[in-house]
Amino acid sequence: MKDIKTELLSKSKRSKMENFGKFISFICISLIMLVVGLIICFVASKGFATFFVNKVNVFSFLFGLRWSPGQVGANGQLLVGALPMIVTSFLVTFLSAIVATPFAIGAAVFMTEISPKRGVKILQPVIELLVGIPSIVYGFIGLAVIVPMIRSIFGGTGFGILSGTFVLFIMILPTVTSMTVDALKAVPRHYREASLGLGATRAQTIWRVLLHAASSGILTAVVFGMARAFGEALAIQMVIGNAAILPSSLTTPAATLTSILTMGIGNTVMNTLENNVLWSLALLLLIMSLVFNIVMRMIEKRGSLKS
Repeated sequence: MKDIKTELLSKSKRSKMENFGKFISFICISLIMLVVGLIICFVASKGFATFFVNKVNVFSFLFGLRWSPGQVGANGQLLVGALPMIVTSFLVTFLSAIVATPFAIGAAVFMTEISPKRGVKILQPVIELLVGIPSIVYGFIGLAVIVPMIRSIFGGTGFGILSGTFVLFIMILPTVTSMTVDALKAVPRHYREASLGLGATRAQTIWRVLLHAASSGILTAVVFGMARAFGEALAIQMVIGNAAILPSSLTTPAATLTSILTMGIGNTVMNTLENNVLWSLALLLLIMSLVFNIVMRMIEKRGSLKS
């Protein structure tokens, strides 16, 4: 009888602890959602002020080619065209992802399939080290090494999209590699055994089976790396040239959304046109971050449905 009572009391205590844990988790999640919602509302209110308070045309902002807030063009419209920064941001993002993806997949395959022991001893510490390096260090390396190299090879100033691509490639490589390693490790072992049992070579197993099975995880890693590259500010600002014009080549100075924001936000007065248009650029960045997250969720969902 005592044992039954003791068991009932212990179950009651566990139930109370579980309910208390659920309550604490609910409070924490609610606070996180509230903070995120307030951030989105604040950025949106500031960003939309450009169009509702300062009466800037949305299409002239998104597709205009000249960026000179406070000045008026020949057509009477304010010169706040963000298209050059939007184009440059997407260019450096896609180019860095294209360059980083083969290296990331190769490193991940080496770490998981070819030489796991050496991968854990050599590559993994290097990747972890690259993740922990601050952005300012990458910027200085780009300024001291990559920009002079681009200048000596292609001429010009050395600042531009190509320099920014190499800097972002180095920055997103460890992130894409780590997530690709996780995707490959998540592939069931019997996939490998079945492929090898049917007479396939190790290279054929990696190419035809493992990479195909982990494709959704690899795509998620690439999109996550692109989101990281799209939002990078400090390092890209140091090597891209910060010229708010539509780039004519990969080696001419250009500017991204983040570089214009970091240069201008501290030199403007709140609630002025110059300040509001910068908040509009920040709103564009926020929207693109949400788009990247939605794309990642869709890829993950598609991968889970396939499996």
